[in-house]
Amino acid sequence: MFFVAFLLLAAASCVKCEQLTQAAAQAVQSGQSLTISCQVSYSLGSYPTFWIRQAAGKTLEWIGAARTGYTTDYNNMMKNKFSITLQDSSKTVTLNGQNMQHEDSGVYYCARRDTVIQTSSKAVQKLLNKLFQTTREGLFCVILCILLY
Repeated sequence: MFFVAFLLLAAASCVKCEQLTQAAAQAVQSGQSLTISCQVSYSLGSYPTFWIRQAAGKTLEWIGAARTGYTTDYNNMMKNKFSITLQDSSKTVTLNGQNMQHEDSGVYYCARRDTVIQTSSKAVQKLLNKLFQTTREGLFCVILCILLY
C-alpha cells in the first residue's frame, strides 16, 4: 500500500494541468456565420489546439487543429465551412463557421493535443529497476498501467 501511495504522490508532483475556457452557448440562424472563441493557458506554439463537434446522437467529428508556426489542418469534409484563427497575445483560438445550417447544430469543443506527452518502455524499465526513483517521462502513465493491471 505504501508503494502505491508513494507513486501517486510522485505522480501528483509531475502532473501539470492546462485550462481551456470557451464562451457560453450561442445560437445562430441558418445562413449566418458562427464565431466561437477558446482561451487557453498555454502558449499556442507549444501544442496544437483542436476543434471538435458533436451533433445530437452522433459521434465526435474533428474539425481541425491549429498551432502557431505550423499549417492549420482541417477535416477535408469541413475545410470549406470552417476556419481557425490564432491570437497569440491573448492565447485565443477562434473557430469561424460560415453559412451555418441546421445540420451544423451540436456541441463544439476546443481541446489541447497530447495530454500524455510521451510513453516508452524505457520509462517502465527505469521505474521497475529503481522503484523509488522518479522519472520525468512516462511516470504518470506507468502508474496508471501498474494500478490497472
